[in-house]
Amino acid sequence: MKKMTEIIWHGRGGQGAKTAATMLAAMAIHEGKYSQGSPEYGPERQGAPMKGYTRISSDPVRIHSSIREGDVAVVLDATLLKTVDVLGQLKPDGVLIVNTTKSPDELRAELGAPPSVKVYTVDATGISIAELKRNLPNTPLLGALVKVTGILSLDTVVEDARVKFGKKFSSDVVEGNIRAIERAYREVK
Repeated sequence: MKKMTEIIWHGRGGQGAKTAATMLAAMAIHEGKYSQGSPEYGPERQGAPMKGYTRISSDPVRIHSSIREGDVAVVLDATLLKTVDVLGQLKPDGVLIVNTTKSPDELRAELGAPPSVKVYTVDATGISIAELKRNLPNTPLLGALVKVTGILSLDTVVEDARVKFGKKFSSDVVEGNIRAIERAYREVK
């Protein structure tokens, strides 16, 4: 792992971007890394655009601000690509992961993404509806992120999700989230 990886989560209120950003940070700590996760809100209402930030490092994280240019951008709602300059907030050699049924090539062409940006897609909405019976794309996108970046092990993500969700939800909900994470890990393109 390079010294620090900065991840920007683009979503809408209620989709779980804040939860994913902070949960990923906690998972990194479990692996012995340094991290921080935080949200940035606009209008605080369901459906409003919002961002979450995660920093993961091999050294203590001493920066406490928003991320201007991420190594990775995770987009929970593809409609945001029409109103938010996601590529403008991504390093030139960054990784873009989008919740969509489009192929990476289709999305690259649509966005005009430069060849240096690595574009990945996964149908996180379809996965979450199938496994959770709700449109919560955040947990599937954790699986896709781990597969694409290798920043954490899938075992850590699954184990930590089982513990975190097990404190609040029924075993059916917990296992649905685990299946969603593992499925996105396998299905990301």
